[in-house]
Amino acid sequence: MPSKPVSDHRQVALVQWLASLPSPALATDSLRPASADASFRRYFRVDADDGASYIAMDAPPPQEDVKPFIRVAELFGNTGVSVPSVIATDAEQGFLLLSDLGSTTYLHQLGADTAHKLYMDAIDALVLMQVQSQPGVLPEYDRALLLRELMLFPDWYIGKHVGLAMSDQQTADLNRVFEALLANNLAQPQVFVHRDFHSRNLMVLDKGNPGILDFQDAVYGPITYDLVSLLRDAYIQWDEEMVLDWAIRYWERARRAGLPVSHDVDAFYRDFEYMGLQRHLKVLGIFARLHHRDGKPAYLKDMPLVMEYTRRAAGRYRELAPLIRLLDALEDKAPQVGYTF
Repeated sequence: MPSKPVSDHRQVALVQWLASLPSPALATDSLRPASADASFRRYFRVDADDGASYIAMDAPPPQEDVKPFIRVAELFGNTGVSVPSVIATDAEQGFLLLSDLGSTTYLHQLGADTAHKLYMDAIDALVLMQVQSQPGVLPEYDRALLLRELMLFPDWYIGKHVGLAMSDQQTADLNRVFEALLANNLAQPQVFVHRDFHSRNLMVLDKGNPGILDFQDAVYGPITYDLVSLLRDAYIQWDEEMVLDWAIRYWERARRAGLPVSHDVDAFYRDFEYMGLQRHLKVLGIFARLHHRDGKPAYLKDMPLVMEYTRRAAGRYRELAPLIRLLDALEDKAPQVGYTF
């Protein structure tokens, strides 16, 4: 973990940079934490003399690079979705000044009375972004990257968090599951992918809802990925019937917009579930790594929900049964079988 003097040094440098900007005229003594995330980035809110507020990003090199954020902000902004405007940059120091999309996340606003409207807004924004996708602009979400993410599960969740050394048979079984997931993921139509399109990165706006944050890792990849991030969110859970309803509503909108989703809704939902399982396994590994390597134990409380998603998806497909057996071994449970597809 960085020591306090290092953090203070970065904040002092950030204040000096903000004070040097000719416009807008910022009241640097108003600088205060806005949010932090799972990376080394930090965000501060700062007021301007005209009464507006802005967001200052501290992304310390060499751990972080602000250039992808700048590129994707322009790319996504040009599609018509709401993203922060980049007001000023210092890529060498790792500082950005951004427009402020407010402090109300989807996670804070979602409830029984608000969920449907908020999710429909997010789905409409997702379709708007996807329909303007083009290859060769963003990095490809290729087999190597998908597999590298999957390997976070055996390396960090199984090996480090659970402390299990898998047998040769378990390793072979898990590799077969990985191959099934990768075959599906790579066969899906390709679009712009945010990669973390969920309730903590979507802001509630009066106009142009939602505001979209944390998009610097965007890629060109499987069409169901962002929908899975949205509807199988690690931080909030909805009834399966509601998730299915929202997924079908996305599918209907996507088809009307000319996106290349499957014409068969069952095949589309299978793609959604296989993509979800790839993401769930990755997230389990990331949460374990955040705890054991980065000293961020708060993510451990979100693991049970992600594991529930993992078991439900894997338990519905016969070719994914080896993963259920492995999870049973990890948790010392008797095998459970209940295939529906």
